Amino acid sequence: MTPTADPATPDADDRSVSRPARVLRNRPDSPAILADLLGPTGLFEDGPPVAVLDVGANPLDEQAPYQVLLDADLCTVTGFEPQPDALAVLLERAGPHERYLPWVIGDGGDHTLRLCASPGFAGLLEPDPDQLRVLVDFPDLARVTAREQVTTRRLDDLPDLGRVDLVKIDIQGGELSALTGGRRVLSDAVAVQTEVGFHRLYEDQPTFADVDLELRRQGFVPHSFVATRTWPLSPVPWADRLERAARHLVEADLLYVRDLARLDLLSDGQLVRLALISDLVYGSAGVALRCIGELVGRGALDPEAESGYRALATARLKP
Repeated sequence: MTPTADPATPDADDRSVSRPARVLRNRPDSPAILADLLGPTGLFEDGPPVAVLDVGANPLDEQAPYQVLLDADLCTVTGFEPQPDALAVLLERAGPHERYLPWVIGDGGDHTLRLCASPGFAGLLEPDPDQLRVLVDFPDLARVTAREQVTTRRLDDLPDLGRVDLVKIDIQGGELSALTGGRRVLSDAVAVQTEVGFHRLYEDQPTFADVDLELRRQGFVPHSFVATRTWPLSPVPWADRLERAARHLVEADLLYVRDLARLDLLSDGQLVRLALISDLVYGSAGVALRCIGELVGRGALDPEAESGYRALATARLKP
């Protein structure tokens, strides 16, 4: 999770929280109405229906993308964050449905954790000085300040995770390792938000192509960009009038969902949870409507649920 933009020049296009999600956070009625529409499925009777797994939970002054679900008591969160300062913040803010652990998620082997001048660059891979020099300020931001020996843990080896529905992962080039080590855990998940790299910031860093192939193998397809992050090419500084015309694509957060052509393979519960996640977290009415339509076709919801959801989604649109 690299910085999104220079603080003096905020760029709405670079925010890592999607605009629909920000809008929904200002509409506290939306979660309640959607929960009522999906209530006949019976999945709201035993506590929060959505289980979130957050790999690399460092908040970095940002709200989690799934915060709207937490605020509405619609999800539980298990998060992993090895940086002590970031973990302390998470534990201090944690509500009754959140737990955070200091584990480094990876392939289960021993590795070196690189801590950097900017905490958003910390990870298991060595920053690549040649690639960093292409981008203004990155050599300083990614300067390694300390190295710690750590033993990583595979997601599939962790006890007591239970069912996982939404996975959010942002661990600076370590995403592929975590995904391949969590195939069993992800087998019941319906959505994955992952950071993907386009500019290789670290030595031997997997890029978008590698992560995309792995998630497709696991039955997910890319649905939307949650955020893209661009950065000025060196030697153009932030204060330069050319800054906007010198941006280079560095990385993005992508939302993957289960193959929308094969919703018949999902259980009723998975369909409900995918509808909640896609609508409330990512503002994706299309995915939610397809899930609701599948539930109606199975007889799990009354046919009026489709028109009710259309009314809710339409009401959010600007006049």
